[in-house]
Amino acid sequence: MANCPECGGEVSLHDDAEVGEIIDCGTCGAELEVIDTTPPVLETAPELEEDWGE
Repeated sequence: MANCPECGGEVSLHDDAEVGEIIDCGTCGAELEVIDTTPPVLETAPELEEDWGE
């Protein structure tokens, strides 16, 4: 279990969660990135920006 950095709600990680994986908070719907698995640490996932083919 980890806490959502947006709403503070508990987020359950599955046993094979990997660093860099994006998961959704079940409480507020925020997209979160797994930063570490031992102990579980989550941060708000970075927004994807348009690259416009550059």
